[in-house]
Amino acid sequence: MLRTHTCGELNPKNIGEKVTLCGWMQKSRDLGGMTFIDLRDRYGITQLVFNMQTNAGLCEKARKLGREFVISVKGTVEERSNKNLKMPTGEIEIIVDKFDVLNRSKLPPFTIEDNTDGGEELRMKYRYLDLRRNPLRKNMELRHKMTSETRNYLDLQNFIEIETPYLIKSTPEGARDFVVPSRMNQGEFYALPQSPQTFKQLLMIAGYDRYYQLVKCFRDEDLRADRQPEFTQIDCEMSFVTQDDILNTFEGLIKHLFEKVKNINVEDFPIISYDEAMKYYGTDKPDIRFEMKFVELNNLAKGSGFKVFDDAELIVGICAEACGNYSRKQLDKLTDFVRKPQIGAKGLVYVKYNEDGSLKSSVDKFFDQKALKTWAEAFNANPGDLLLILSGETGHIRKALCELRLEMGNRLELRDKNKFRPLWVVDFPLLEWDEENSRFHAMHHPFTSPKAEDIQLLNSEPGKVRANAYDLVINGVEIGGGSIRIFNKELQKKMFKALGFSEEQAQEQFGFLMNAFEYGAPPHGGIALGFDRLVALFGGSDSIRDFIAFPKNNSGRDVMIDSPSTISKEQLDELKLRIVKE
Repeated sequence: MLRTHTCGELNPKNIGEKVTLCGWMQKSRDLGGMTFIDLRDRYGITQLVFNMQTNAGLCEKARKLGREFVISVKGTVEERSNKNLKMPTGEIEIIVDKFDVLNRSKLPPFTIEDNTDGGEELRMKYRYLDLRRNPLRKNMELRHKMTSETRNYLDLQNFIEIETPYLIKSTPEGARDFVVPSRMNQGEFYALPQSPQTFKQLLMIAGYDRYYQLVKCFRDEDLRADRQPEFTQIDCEMSFVTQDDILNTFEGLIKHLFEKVKNINVEDFPIISYDEAMKYYGTDKPDIRFEMKFVELNNLAKGSGFKVFDDAELIVGICAEACGNYSRKQLDKLTDFVRKPQIGAKGLVYVKYNEDGSLKSSVDKFFDQKALKTWAEAFNANPGDLLLILSGETGHIRKALCELRLEMGNRLELRDKNKFRPLWVVDFPLLEWDEENSRFHAMHHPFTSPKAEDIQLLNSEPGKVRANAYDLVINGVEIGGGSIRIFNKELQKKMFKALGFSEEQAQEQFGFLMNAFEYGAPPHGGIALGFDRLVALFGGSDSIRDFIAFPKNNSGRDVMIDSPSTISKEQLDELKLRIVKE
């Protein structure tokens, strides 16, 4: 080894020892007769000391070092006079006897420190430099720790890690596939997997009753803070289990990760139905760190001559505690918020519950004190509270009120990133109607089993069928989901028929799976957890990008290696492809 120690491990116990360190020069400070250099590696920073009086030549040589030069130093550990107790090595320093420049460095395009002056696009172009910064290093270590603890937990639960193929068959369901042309089978294409779904089901048929994989998946879809074209899943499948078995197993995994990685014990996860989530939170991924549940007012607010309410399909609101003193300016800002195009509400009705017990609303012309009092009672409101009410078409207005609820949660500082409230959402609709294509789509995927009591509705009322499906939600973020699978060929045929597949299409796309069902397929189910999202959540960030070593930007580009890029004419000719310019 070129070094005896790292830059993060020396302490007063090492005083007097001769050591050799290697690393990058973080910064230099010349103080006349002394020069101090901070030497950095992955493990930390150690202060080096060069003394002009004892070794002027060495000190002069040290003053010529530039930022990010890679150096090796030999010296003696001594007690530091001006200790920095915020650093693990802050009680010692190295009196350098000798050093060598292992490699020089150009001046970096941004400062490689915790608080850098580099913009995001610049840092992504020089990602290998950005990864030297302490915040990124901590993110990578967090990801490694969570990877390790995930494997530890699943290994103890008798899961076996099995790799599945990356070059698979394209299927019409789900997001867009990334496709890969085949040279040996010209005119045909592989797809990169959006999920190892069918392979893990085949593994259950093969008798590997507890499978897992930390697997790369690929989706060609528009990007946002919590999406990348390639992402990592904790992908799992189990045989001879019920939904409760899977929920208990993976609730155990999440609790294990919180305990081992963050030293937090989280409470048992509540379980709510999809219908409850939509009714009380307006979303299937509710943030339950704070209350502010929806209250419906149709029975109390219709029929008073207020056309906005009388014509609405749904009248619904939230109670913001202790916000009854909001000024007109603050209320106008909330009204502007819900009127944003991305929210889409036409307006906002408010009711102030004054401290003296009286109520003041923006619709006093249509509703008297008695009526407003019944509203306040429906909300369980107290003097000093503020009621915020929207009305309109059910699906649209629930979505708008969900955004308003989250906005109020932010304004009232109720969405603490150090507080974690996981929950399970269950009993999703099996199918959702696609107006554009006039057909049903699977809400999860085509292999999700319907509730046994709803199977008879598949032919007559498919929109009413509930799925044996479940999502894990933490702090308003969908971390993952899964389902009990169909394992019977005839039921799978019914499912494909409900999705508008002809028998020929179903056989062409998924015949291999349905044929496998005829060879003793066990009851099985599974789950896939978005590992990047989970790591970012543990790291206190809304964006997954800084928890991936080499991510893509919002355009799906890797600006560091300039990818995607064109390929040569020779490669195109070999694949029998040509570029068609529009």
